[in-house]
Amino acid sequence: MNILITGAAGFIGSNFMYYMKEKHPDDMLIALDKLTYAGNLKNLKGMEDYPNYKFIKGDISDRAFIYKLFEDEKPDVVINFAAESHVDRSTVDPESFMNANVVGVGVLLDACRIYGIKRFHQVSTDEVYGDLPLDRPDLFFTEDTPLHASSPYSACKASADLLALSYLRTFNVPVSITRCSNNYGAYQFPEKLIPLMIANAVNDKKLPVYGNGLNVRDWLYVGDHCSAIELVAFKGKVGEVYNVGGHNERTNLEIIRTILKETGKGEDLITYVTDRPGHDRRYAIDPAKIMRDLGWEPTVKVEEGLKETIKWYLDNRSWWEEIISGEYQNYYDEMYGKYRK
Repeated sequence: MNILITGAAGFIGSNFMYYMKEKHPDDMLIALDKLTYAGNLKNLKGMEDYPNYKFIKGDISDRAFIYKLFEDEKPDVVINFAAESHVDRSTVDPESFMNANVVGVGVLLDACRIYGIKRFHQVSTDEVYGDLPLDRPDLFFTEDTPLHASSPYSACKASADLLALSYLRTFNVPVSITRCSNNYGAYQFPEKLIPLMIANAVNDKKLPVYGNGLNVRDWLYVGDHCSAIELVAFKGKVGEVYNVGGHNERTNLEIIRTILKETGKGEDLITYVTDRPGHDRRYAIDPAKIMRDLGWEPTVKVEEGLKETIKWYLDNRSWWEEIISGEYQNYYDEMYGKYRK
């Protein structure tokens, strides 16, 4: 099969590429990425000598480009990771989120409708459900929880989910959706909580904590997320939404203190800053449906996964230092500039 993976040079997308390389060695993996600030072609460096791999630079909201890509590559399956995903950025520049996360998904769905595919899988987020109260640990997000987005980012992701499901009902496009909790692992862009705190701790910089740091997230190791996406995209029921969670609820402050301990730094580096607008209090996913229907379950506990993640960032310091300096954005030109006319 030809499998088109959009947003493939991002954090979860690149991890998924390596996962698919191992699990589907006979399939053609077509990696598409716009290479904005969060897309790093070096994330896919380990794919460059793989014969069933092709990288294409492009924007999912560019209709003419996407249609041409479908004509040329004839994808059988489309797995969409492409998205603007940082909540803080969405409060500053909502329009870019609408363009990527809604318009872009619409273009992909139109291409799937016109050219035909076996499955369009939308990678979504638990943030479409809003948040849960901190004093009700018995409450969890299920697939039937009403959508109640809190930020422009989550509102755009909710819109994309509804758009995908409408294309199934109206045009019979075979879609599926996963909504995951907070991911962590290798190749995560350094503005996100865990890599930001690792980088700051290593450099003896202050670790900024929003509000009182007691916001709770369900942490999901990226490898577990990849296995869930593969299961749903290839074996999940068309038209279904599956929640993917790690059963690893921790406050932001607990995560930060673990990072400080693992890096040998003191808690005096913690500094509390003004909370961001609309900051969700607690995310907690009930993954019973995917566990029951597809046999998936998380395998990595947060303590184990966090140690592995910290080790990766310490062993690959040049990777995130290049990002912080901006040098990483030159890699595409180094790799592909010679082919330009």
